[in-house]
Amino acid sequence: MSELRWHPFLQTWVISATHRQDRPHLPPPEYCPLCPTLPGAYPTEVPAEDYEIVVFQNKFPSLRPDPPPPGIEGTELYPVAPAAGECEVVLYSADHYGTLAEESVTHLHNLIDVWADRFVELGGRPEVDYVLVFENRGDAVGVTLHHPHGQIYAYPFIPPLPARELAASRDHFERHGRCLGCDVVAEERSAARRIVHDDQHFVAFVPFFARFPFEVHIFPKAHRTALTDLDRDERRSLARTLKTVLMKYDALWGFPLPYMMVQHARPTDGGDHGHFHFHIEFYPLHRTATKLKYLAGSETGAGTFIVDATAESMAEKLQAIPVRFDEAG
Repeated sequence: MSELRWHPFLQTWVISATHRQDRPHLPPPEYCPLCPTLPGAYPTEVPAEDYEIVVFQNKFPSLRPDPPPPGIEGTELYPVAPAAGECEVVLYSADHYGTLAEESVTHLHNLIDVWADRFVELGGRPEVDYVLVFENRGDAVGVTLHHPHGQIYAYPFIPPLPARELAASRDHFERHGRCLGCDVVAEERSAARRIVHDDQHFVAFVPFFARFPFEVHIFPKAHRTALTDLDRDERRSLARTLKTVLMKYDALWGFPLPYMMVQHARPTDGGDHGHFHFHIEFYPLHRTATKLKYLAGSETGAGTFIVDATAESMAEKLQAIPVRFDEAG
C-alpha cells in the first residue's frame, strides 16, 4: 500500500509505502533477481540469457501509475492523496559484480541515451511533475541488491530539494539576469582549485559548499535544463566525465566507493523552468577508508551539514588520482 501524506511543517508530501518491507534484501548472487535468466537456473526479472541495459517497473514501487485510494481518510490539517507516478529500475550491466566505472564510454553514452528516453516518456505523463534519475550504491547507502543498477522515480509533485534549487535559481536570475548554474561553473573554473575533470563540454568539481565527503558535481558548460537538451557530442562528453569521476572514486581507497548519484533536471510540470541548469551530484559516505559520514542531529534534525575536511583538500586527493581509459574498452 502506498499513499501520500502531507507534512504541514515542511510543506511537502511524505510517501507511505508499507509494502516495501517485503522487497528482497541482499540475496546470494545465484538468486539475484537482476541477473540474466540462464538455462536451468533461478528465474529472474530479465527473461534473457544476456543483456546490455534493461529498464523495468519496480516490483515494490513507492509510486504507481494506477495507485489505490489512500488507506486512511485525510483531514484539513493532514491531507492525503494517491501515490500516483512511476518507479523504474535501470540495470547497468548483466555482470553481477561489475561497476559503472568499469563500463566503456560507449556503454555509458548508451546509458545516458536510455536515461534521456525515460525522462521524455515519464515526464510526458500528465500526472508526473518531476523525474528523478538516481543511483544508490553500496551497503553503507542501504542498498538491498548488489547488482549494478539505478532507479528512476516519476513524482506527482516537485520534491523539496529540487524545489529549493529551482527557487534559488529563479531568484538569482531575477536579481542578476544570469543563470545560477552558469555562474557556479564560471566561479569553480576561475578558482580551478576544486576541479576534478574539465573537458570541452562538461566540468566536474568538488563544490565550494560540499556537504558530503568527496562530493562531486558535474555540470554542462553550456546552459542546459535536462539530459534531453544535450546533443550527441555533449552526451559523449558526459559519458567521459562520469567514467573519470567513477574511476577516481573507486581508486581513492581501493574499493568501490559507496555513493548516491542524483540527477537534477528541470521539472516536467509544463512550467517555465528555463532558468534552471541541469547537473549531477554525487554524495559519497566514506570520509576515510574505514570511517563513514553519518547524517546525525545537525544534518537530519536541523538540515545543517558538517564536514570535517575542506572542499579543497578533498579535491586535491581526487586530482592526484591518475585516470586513463580506452573509450571503446
